Amino acid sequence: MNIEKAVNFDDLRTQAKRKLPRIAFDFIEGGADDEFCLARNRDAFRRFRLLPRYLVDVTTRDQSCTLLGRTYSSPFGISPTGLAGLFRPHADLMLAAEAAAANIPYLMSSASTDSIEEAAQIAPHNTWFQIYGTRNETINDDLVRRARDAALETLVLSIDIPVNSNRERNRRNGFTRPLKMTPAIVFEAMGHPVWVIRYLRSGGMPMMKNWANYAPPGARAGDVADLYGTLTPAPAMTWRSLDRIRSLWPGKLVVKGILHPQDAVMAMHAGVDGIIVSNHGGRQLDSAPSPVEMLPSIRAAVGERVELMLDSGVRRGSDIVTAICLGARAVTFGRPTLYGAAAGGRAGVKKAIDIMRREVDTVMAQIGCTSLSQLGVANLYRERPLEYPSDDALARLVRDTVPDLD
Repeated sequence: MNIEKAVNFDDLRTQAKRKLPRIAFDFIEGGADDEFCLARNRDAFRRFRLLPRYLVDVTTRDQSCTLLGRTYSSPFGISPTGLAGLFRPHADLMLAAEAAAANIPYLMSSASTDSIEEAAQIAPHNTWFQIYGTRNETINDDLVRRARDAALETLVLSIDIPVNSNRERNRRNGFTRPLKMTPAIVFEAMGHPVWVIRYLRSGGMPMMKNWANYAPPGARAGDVADLYGTLTPAPAMTWRSLDRIRSLWPGKLVVKGILHPQDAVMAMHAGVDGIIVSNHGGRQLDSAPSPVEMLPSIRAAVGERVELMLDSGVRRGSDIVTAICLGARAVTFGRPTLYGAAAGGRAGVKKAIDIMRREVDTVMAQIGCTSLSQLGVANLYRERPLEYPSDDALARLVRDTVPDLD
């Protein structure tokens, strides 16, 4: 199938699966343990219905979104996705370039295979930089400094990886550190010759360029990946770590990975500007709730004092509209644009963005809304009423979370 003939993300996924060896495709596709969380993320969206209103003039629709002080053309962005260069050389820069062309946010992972400095040159106003806590505070500080020196406006701290999860697909496929291309892996990969040729021409395992500076001189890609693996995750990371990053970072600060309303309140009072409600795409705690299930309670807990976004399980424009109705300002997604990059390079990324933009526009027209500001819970139908905490319960939550509040 030609990339232009793809009509939805499943088409891009099918093309990506055909072009990638199993070890690479399963790294994108897989989740933790039994992958119940992966299924739960999609099932949670399916439980909501969008309630249309008719006899409304929807000739002109506007899906632009003001987020953290900047206006974007659509209410979605690209989630941070590590090792994208394994699926297509320089995929990170393709994502940055297409995000800039579409005027949406691109959240660059610190585990990317292109550097923050390269992305900042390509998409200075659209690139946000995502970091994890590491076991080396000096490196933490330096990553923040590099984002600042690159003149980026937004830093994203992911907090939902205290330890590595049990990703069984990766283990079965031999995708472990150090990565060794066993005969079985090589034999299966030979069924995808175009990928093999690109892999070999680009020098084999891609370098994690953001981390190359912290490895000894002359370190190879595998050595840098091993260094990354020894320094992340950081199980000793606490709220003090967030306070330190807040003190170092002069721009907008977003925390990604919050699911509990109490954590959202604590993050708000730590001075963050935004929260991404996320379960890491089902790749961490398999028994975690879906973000869209937790979004109403988190919105009720923080009110309008912090900007809420959502990630995990988003595959349709209707998912985005549903999340906005529930209180999100915008959403991000990662797998669809990786499918696009793997299937068709930069053209595939553009196709993924275009598909989502078209679907959002169509859904808005179908339900009788011409701008995002018109969306709210009145546009939703659910078999069970939405369960918001009572005002008294929220007051107790805020008081108990931050005892020194007036």
